[in-house]
Amino acid sequence: MMDRGNGNGRSDLRIGVYVCHCGINIASMVDVKRVAEQAAAMPNVVVARDYKYMCSDPGQEMVQQDIRELNLNRVVVAACTPLLHEPTFRGACERAGLNPFFCHMVNIREHDAWVHEDREKATVKAIDLIRAAVRRVKHHKALERRTVPINPNVLVVGGGIAGIQAALKIASAGRHVYLVERELSIGGHMAKFDKTFPTLDCAACILTPKMSDVKKHPNITLWTYSEVDKVDGYVGNFKATVRRKPRYINEDTCVGCLECIDACVFKEPRFTDEYNEGLSKRKPMHIPFPQAVPQVTAIDPETCLRFKTGKCKSSCVTVCDRNAIDFDQKERIEEINVGAIILSTGFQTFEPKDRLPQYGYGIYDNIYTALEVERLVNSAGPTEGEVVLRDGSKPRAVGIIHCIGSRDTKSNIWCSRVCCMYSLKLAHLLKERTGAEVYNFYIDMRTPGKGYEEFYNKLLEEGVHFIRGKVGAVNDWAITPEEEGRLVIRVEDTLGGFVRRVPVDMVVLSTGLEPHKDAEDVRRKFNISCSPGGFFLERHPKLAPVETASGGIFLAGCCQGPKDIPDTVAQAGAAAAEALALIDKGVVELEPNTAFIDAESCSGCKSCLSLCPYTAISFIEAEKRAEINEALCKGCGTCVAACPSGSIIQNLFEDEEIFSEIAEVLSNG
Repeated sequence: MMDRGNGNGRSDLRIGVYVCHCGINIASMVDVKRVAEQAAAMPNVVVARDYKYMCSDPGQEMVQQDIRELNLNRVVVAACTPLLHEPTFRGACERAGLNPFFCHMVNIREHDAWVHEDREKATVKAIDLIRAAVRRVKHHKALERRTVPINPNVLVVGGGIAGIQAALKIASAGRHVYLVERELSIGGHMAKFDKTFPTLDCAACILTPKMSDVKKHPNITLWTYSEVDKVDGYVGNFKATVRRKPRYINEDTCVGCLECIDACVFKEPRFTDEYNEGLSKRKPMHIPFPQAVPQVTAIDPETCLRFKTGKCKSSCVTVCDRNAIDFDQKERIEEINVGAIILSTGFQTFEPKDRLPQYGYGIYDNIYTALEVERLVNSAGPTEGEVVLRDGSKPRAVGIIHCIGSRDTKSNIWCSRVCCMYSLKLAHLLKERTGAEVYNFYIDMRTPGKGYEEFYNKLLEEGVHFIRGKVGAVNDWAITPEEEGRLVIRVEDTLGGFVRRVPVDMVVLSTGLEPHKDAEDVRRKFNISCSPGGFFLERHPKLAPVETASGGIFLAGCCQGPKDIPDTVAQAGAAAAEALALIDKGVVELEPNTAFIDAESCSGCKSCLSLCPYTAISFIEAEKRAEINEALCKGCGTCVAACPSGSIIQNLFEDEEIFSEIAEVLSNG
């Protein structure tokens, strides 16, 4: 790269200023031509130009041509946010032979045009900001990006449909994947569904082949019943510690014959089956569901007599001819090195029992959550697909209440995106299986996906009733003979303009999606951020929807926000592509706007150690001073501002750069 000199206040300083119209985003409030004219008269400015779209190819070519022909050694671009286009203009400078860090951007869109209503004042402000930048840029230094090698392995955390899709895509590209799932089987929530909207495809038919592909893929190491305990390192070079909990079954020898379950001393299941949402029972020796992957049983030490009393006959051991049962199995710790991490930890459904008691869940027997009904209609569920009430009878009328825990200031304010559609799906299935009258109580019907509106129209043709209104309460307070012994849904029909009482035999609560309870702990573990609702925060909602602020860590699925299966699969593919793009480079470039410590002036006070959000600072005991790992440092500047001795310095934000810029802004020209 050609270095055109630093020109720190000397006569060889040659600055080019470029002012962008940004269509009318800037030009409608700022007199761009006047700004460029004023900039041309500033000290050391050789050329000043304005252009409608500086970020376009012609705009970038203009900058490159001036660098070559006018021998520019500094560039100031007044345009939109540097977050969006700083790499664009740095790249243009680099292609012209100028060190990219001699380029400085001034934000006259978000910081000026978009926050003012007075054109004259906005124009003056733009001139002041550019004048400050011109003075600042002379102190810039020629910096170089460093590179570090990338480990080619990838860690995928969470084995739902998002994690499965991401793992398969990366593994099929020839990279090794560690897929870690904390439940006994991969599959996530999708494994509990009977059919998927809007095509009513069999969920298992779609999912189980992918689950099998994960198990047999040579490039995937599958660890279920495991959790990531700790993550150290930085982009391209992470070290993850995985805790593998004991199943008390040897996975390498168990073939999933299930004879041990039949031989268990408990002849009848008597313990809550979590997979079936508590609607059935299981034995201590159990497998989550018939298509579980891995097809390996597990022993629950909380209910197994061998663990609780030590007096069990252990018939399960006797019947296992492969000696797969190991009551002495211990927890194992695995340490793996990976270059990228994909978080696909999923979601939990809203729990209405204590948070919205007016809907009667947990009070009346025949009020179910949508996920419980998913198990009822599933042929592999507790009733083998037959929809019956708790007393064994079939419902004559069913009420499905939308937005339970969604779009509500008392619970979650966001729309969970899938509730309308899965409510329509359940309405179809319940009507099909029982012949009952089905009522949907909704606030607004949201069907924005491909084929979704058509599915809604199909339900209208099937005779499903739709009542627009937010349900006030569900109870068994009968005031007419028709309501006697039934559940009564009270709702204001906002289309009819009156309050209705609808007696039904079964109520389905369409519970929304929300972050896992431990999302905050996971966030800290992986050093990422959460949005106000608690979902993991992407780096940019439009330009980087699967990336996080921590380089090398990507998001897929509902851990980033509520979404349906097609969107989840698409985002998983995008996360896999981003991870592959990263590791296929072989090396990762580190931006040089990191902090560094002047060893001679560091007092060893350790103030900076606890402040660094990226754990990039360590303490060298032998030398009694701090040290910054530039590969971990993100240039946030927290330590720079906090250092009492001023020994921490940050590239591109050194004192002379900042103070000269401030001084020029305050000088009023």
